[in-house]
Amino acid sequence: MSEKNREGKRTARERLAVEREKQKAAERRRRTLIVGASVVCVLGLAAVIGVVAANSGKDEDSAKSGPVVAPSGAQGKDALAIPAGKDDARATLTVWEDFRCPACKAFETAYRPTIHELTDAGKLRVEYHLATLIDGNMGGSGSRNAANAAACAQDAGKFTAYHDVLYQNQPEETDDSFSENSKLIELAGKVDGLDTPAFRACVEKGTHTSWVVKSNQAFQSGGFGGTPTVLFNGKNIYQDQTMTPAKFKQMVEEANQG
Repeated sequence: MSEKNREGKRTARERLAVEREKQKAAERRRRTLIVGASVVCVLGLAAVIGVVAANSGKDEDSAKSGPVVAPSGAQGKDALAIPAGKDDARATLTVWEDFRCPACKAFETAYRPTIHELTDAGKLRVEYHLATLIDGNMGGSGSRNAANAAACAQDAGKFTAYHDVLYQNQPEETDDSFSENSKLIELAGKVDGLDTPAFRACVEKGTHTSWVVKSNQAFQSGGFGGTPTVLFNGKNIYQDQTMTPAKFKQMVEEANQG
């Protein structure tokens, strides 16, 4: 082989090696961006914990005028969990969420079909816990009022459907339109049979507001890093970068076989 040909092959190998390094670097940057975005969400939430606590205190003060009224069928410690699915399901998913939280909406959008499939099949039970983190972060009362409205929907046996409607119509994080009872009642019109005088009265009176405040206090004292916090049989799967709806479904299937 001539020196020229050897030089040409060496140059080609070097170009290939350089290209591979570029690809690896791009992949590292992509992963860093993904992880970085997650860390920013967590750190951002941690940074406002003082504001959250302060606002929670205001909520608590405003709620002292009425008793803590849990929604119908609420379960768990202090009746702070709204259940979905069959009680005897062998797999349990615990979700701490905020209806104003964009990350919660992203989780719901990705996992909703799988969660519905598994709960409908009797294989999964979900326990929803409601928090008001974004109210403390961005100001306003949309998280609290939406949570109260969702609890009112639970009274009517329509929690899951209304829960989904709230996320499907979630405003921008800086938009506190969920603080308006008229908006929450308008969205109830998207759920068959929910917009009734009883539901409207529950929303307008803030029947479950004190319960929402208590739920948020449980979230704060639980030491969770942010919303959503998603626990499968006690393990935080939201922090698992490799988790997908398909992988989650497989985990539930395996739990039902065990």
